[in-house]
Amino acid sequence: MNEIVVGYDGSAGSERAVRWAVREATLRGLELVVCHAWHWLYADPLHTASYETVQRFADLELSKGMFVAETMAPSLKVRKALVQGPASPTLLHEASQAVMLVVGARGAGGFPALASGSTPRQVAGHALCPVVVVRDPAAEGPIVVGIDGSRASHAALALAFEEAVLRRSELVVVHAAELPADASTHEEFARTSGSWLEREIGLWRTKHPAADVTVRLVHREARAVLLEAAQGASLLVVGDRGEDGPPNLRLGSVSGAMIDVAPTNVAVAHSLSRG
Repeated sequence: MNEIVVGYDGSAGSERAVRWAVREATLRGLELVVCHAWHWLYADPLHTASYETVQRFADLELSKGMFVAETMAPSLKVRKALVQGPASPTLLHEASQAVMLVVGARGAGGFPALASGSTPRQVAGHALCPVVVVRDPAAEGPIVVGIDGSRASHAALALAFEEAVLRRSELVVVHAAELPADASTHEEFARTSGSWLEREIGLWRTKHPAADVTVRLVHREARAVLLEAAQGASLLVVGDRGEDGPPNLRLGSVSGAMIDVAPTNVAVAHSLSRG
């Protein structure tokens, strides 16, 4: 479908997600779906009046998110999805054929001290489309993408180029590679890594010749490098997992850490073929 799905639960974090999603849908010329998952704690609606009351309150909550979207972009096609069920499965179902799924870093539940909630991690690990975890919908700055040669990082690179072109932003491509223990091979390793990095982005430079691209090869641990690169960025793009993780792992340690603590918005891309 030609739509972006955004999760809304009435929290400030979900409102930020709606604001980011409105801009993205406008840039892409897509429909926006504002989705609210509501809960009924009992197996059956034994008290119909109470069930309907909870549903009406949920619909009223959703209307606030709709108002934000429609006020920001009156000409944007926006529809609502009010669904009974847990947040993560509901969002994954609604976004099963979407172009993108957008969520806030933290929703109405969870603990205030946590940088992100459980829903962002769950949907980022299982969605079929890219997932964007929003912290600041007004963030300006370059698009940063971390690549490591995995299939997921190829998808991240494609998404990052697309976002940079859409937003007319600088694209910073970062590859973090720790130097081998043998100091005598450092120079050759750096040269080989640099050549590989240029080949990785060559196709995308050709496809998007107007893109303003900066390439960084940094010989340090990936998490620290990406967190540093994300300072002042409008969006950090990563793949869901590298090739060296367990086959059943849906979200790698680096991408999970970026969702949790990155200082900006984070997009998680998925390879077409997933283990």
